[in-house]
This record gives sequence, C-alpha cells and structure tokens, in this order.
Amino acid sequence: MKEIKYNRIAIVKLSAMGDIIHAMVALQYIKKNYPKLQIDWFVESSFAQVLKYNEDIDNIYEVNLKSIKKDKNKLFQQIKLINQFSKNKYDLVIDAQGLIKSAIVSKILGKNIAGFDKNSIREKLASIFYNIKINIPYESNTIDRNARILSEPLNFNITKEEILNKKAFLFYKNEENFIYQFLRDDKKNILFVIGSTWESRNYPKEKFANIANELKENVIVIWGTEEEKEKADFISKSSEYAKVLPKCNLNSLKALISKCDLVIGNDTGPTHMAWALNIPSITIFGPTPTNRIYETNINKFVKSSSKVNPLKLNKNDFSINEIKEEEIITIAKSLL
Repeated sequence: MKEIKYNRIAIVKLSAMGDIIHAMVALQYIKKNYPKLQIDWFVESSFAQVLKYNEDIDNIYEVNLKSIKKDKNKLFQQIKLINQFSKNKYDLVIDAQGLIKSAIVSKILGKNIAGFDKNSIREKLASIFYNIKINIPYESNTIDRNARILSEPLNFNITKEEILNKKAFLFYKNEENFIYQFLRDDKKNILFVIGSTWESRNYPKEKFANIANELKENVIVIWGTEEEKEKADFISKSSEYAKVLPKCNLNSLKALISKCDLVIGNDTGPTHMAWALNIPSITIFGPTPTNRIYETNINKFVKSSSKVNPLKLNKNDFSINEIKEEEIITIAKSLL
C-alpha cells in the first residue's frame, strides 16, 4: 500500500462506451495501491449503467451534455448541476477524456486537475485547463493511455502484465430475465455485435450470416437502432442458427455477455465488454486502428488491409467489407 496525499478524487470520462470500459481497467489497480481512496466518476447518463455495480467506484455522477446539442438552454442547467458537485471538494480531478467539454467539467469540479498535455490529444486547447500534464502519444494503445492517465497522477504505474492478468471489472444486478431465454446448454452461445457509430465500421450482414451458418452454434444478434434491427432480422432470416435479441439495457447486456462463449463484433462498446469480462472475443477492424484493444489468448482481432491514421480516421474507408468470413471462422473455431 502506498502513501497518498489525496482522500477523494474525481474521474471525468464522459463517453463513449468503449472508451469508458478501457479506462475502467485502471480502477482495480488504483484501489490495490490506495484502498481507502474515494473515487467518484462523472459520465454521460446514457453510459452510466456500464459503470454501475463496480465496487471500486464510490459514486457515479451523471451529466447530460449531449442534451445541449438539441437545446442550448440546457447548457446553464448542466453547468449548475456540475457546479453542485464541486462542493465535494476533490483533492484531484483526472480528465481521462481529453476533450474541451471534459476539461471544462473538470475545471468546474476542482482546482487540482490532471490531464493529457497538448501533444497527446486532438483537442489541444483542453490541456490549458490542467495543472498536471501527462505526455502519452495519441497513437499509443488506447488501454495503455487510459491506464497511464489514471495512474501517473497518483504516482504509480500499471504494467502491461497487470492488464493482461486483470480481474473482470463489469458487474450487474437485477438484469432483465428474458435475456436468459436466448441461451442454450446444448450449443455454444455466440453473440454478434453488428452495429457501430459509422457504417464503414460495420462488417456486412451477409458475412455475419455466413459465419453463423458455418459455425452452427447458438447465435444471438444484438442491435441498438432500427437500421441495426433490420440487419439483425436479415441475419436471422438467412441463418437458422441466429436469433435476434429484443432491445435490452446495458446492465442486462453485461449479464448476457458474461454468459456467452464468444463475442464477434465490430470495433464498438459491446464487443469491448467481452474483453472487460474476460470472455473470448473477435473484434473486426476496418477504418479504425487495432491499438484500441489488447490481443490476448482469448481476445483476437481481424483487420482489413487499409492503413489507418489514428489522427485522421477515414469514414469513407469501407475496407472492412473485404475481410473474408473464413478468417473469422477459423479464429472462432479455435476459441470455441
């Protein structure tokens, strides 16, 4: 146990799901070094359930900065809300996001703020809000970046070996029971994550169906938007092995993934949940860099042939369509 000059810290990591998950891995090591340290986490309301039930977090505080895009009047409401939390008198605020909006939130919360330096983030102006500045190349592994920004200000390091030997860190309670009706005991349970934030990051629905037909296991397809629902229905109609899960909340999704034998999906939050839960996974990459994940004995990836510039992602790069189903099927069979 290390000595520490802080009693209570705030972590500001507002979004998105995958980024939050990649930061959460640091929690178990912070608590290992400083078991009495109180940790509060500030997050967008839509992602709060990802954090819920993790005992290393003392308080989860929800904000809704996304609402400002639809209604500018919400700005003052959100500032007033965040300002109330400044009464918690944090000894240290860590902005693990590195955006101007997260830097402003951090500045409202406290005076002692740690964050990335200007050469380590895309929104360089954010760094002017920090008095403790950490240099981590932007093209570094995303998980390593999150581990460092959350450990270095606390005067300790998280090693790659520790991350590879992590304990599962997503938890759930009171999940929706209908999810268990989709699991089978006589077959391996495989979850397909078919959506993501851009269309060019999505592996073709026809190829997902071919994978289901080749593996001949129990395939569960999840979706988030109506467009994704149409794709899920197509996969189900194209394969007798695939079933479409009704929309469930993030708490229930954590529970479902924890019971699966394999997750196959695009580079997006639910696929990264598998890594966090120590469940086998295959992440399919097209226009995004593979440095978003750790490859392990059970967590693999396939990548299209295109070269990716992490500083300038190309949303018109549809090279993910070129990845052959056979490549994914071979890895899947080895993991099952």
